[in-house]
This record gives sequence, structure tokens and C-alpha cells, in this order.
Amino acid sequence: MAAPRRPDPEPLRTDDVRAVTIGTVGWAVLLVVLLILGDRLDEQGRGSWVWVAAAGVFLGLVGLRTVRRRRAAQRRDEPPAANR
Repeated sequence: MAAPRRPDPEPLRTDDVRAVTIGTVGWAVLLVVLLILGDRLDEQGRGSWVWVAAAGVFLGLVGLRTVRRRRAAQRRDEPPAANR
């Protein structure tokens, strides 16, 4: 007979907006560096790296919008006493 199942722990409260923002800024910095090195990258056949970084920035912005909307929805659904 299996042991009784323990209750699930409470979910951790994390700052997803900060994490996604840091990642997006990282991609943006990389994009700027790659744009500066654009000619060298093209000579070495690595010109597509610029597009990879641009995609990272774009997806980061989409993710940032998503986590901000999620955070707003969570705050809206919390009871008033828990908003402190």
C-alpha cells in the first residue's frame, strides 16, 4: 500500500517581470554589439547572429507584455487585504 500523498506546497511568489526584463535587456545589448561587429560577422559567415539577437529582443518584449498582464490579473483577483 502506498503512503498517503502529502499536500502540495504553496506556489512561490516570483518577480517574473524582472526576470524577463533582464533577459530582454541582455538580448538588446547583444544586438547592439552584433550590429557594431556586423561587417566582421558577415565576413565570417555569421551574419545571421544579428537576426537571432533581434528575435530574442522581440520575443522578450512579447514575454514582458505577457507577464505584466498576468501580474495585473493576479493582483486584480487577490482579496483586498492581500494587496498590501
